[in-house]
Amino acid sequence: MAIKPLVILPDPRLKQVSEPVGVVTPDIRALAADMLDTMYDAPGIGLAAIQIGVAKRVITIDLAKQDEDKNPIVFLNPEITWESDELGIYEEGCLSIPEYYEEVERPAVVKVRYMDLDGKAQEIEASGLLATCIQHEIDHLDGVLFIDHLSKLKRDRCIKKFAKQAKERERGA
Repeated sequence: MAIKPLVILPDPRLKQVSEPVGVVTPDIRALAADMLDTMYDAPGIGLAAIQIGVAKRVITIDLAKQDEDKNPIVFLNPEITWESDELGIYEEGCLSIPEYYEEVERPAVVKVRYMDLDGKAQEIEASGLLATCIQHEIDHLDGVLFIDHLSKLKRDRCIKKFAKQAKERERGA
């Protein structure tokens, strides 16, 4: 389909709560295809629709390595129905916060209910990197960024850095 421009911090749309998908329409399928193209081009392993400026509860994930066959999953209206008490720590990054990485602690295992592109209800149990990625992307749907899980000091430094870069881009434009 098409590669879309990414919404970058400090864009206020990243704090917006996304709207649920009702029925699966050709527009929703096209959105998912655009998201996958954009995610692969970036390159990234996950993307929420709001990251391309669309406030719909749609996320795409593909954990396949570059030398492996693509294995995309599209989640419509994903919802965590259960999370483990056990926690896992992964270094997270975000296409909307380029080249910034920090360790984030999240539940190690989650169960997620969602609708697929055929409009069918699905549920999966995810652990490890997949669990982290799903939680990271669902956070986006709720206007939460991975830096919101960091200390206030680290979060404020990151926001300040990206606000400064945005001002420099505006001056240069």
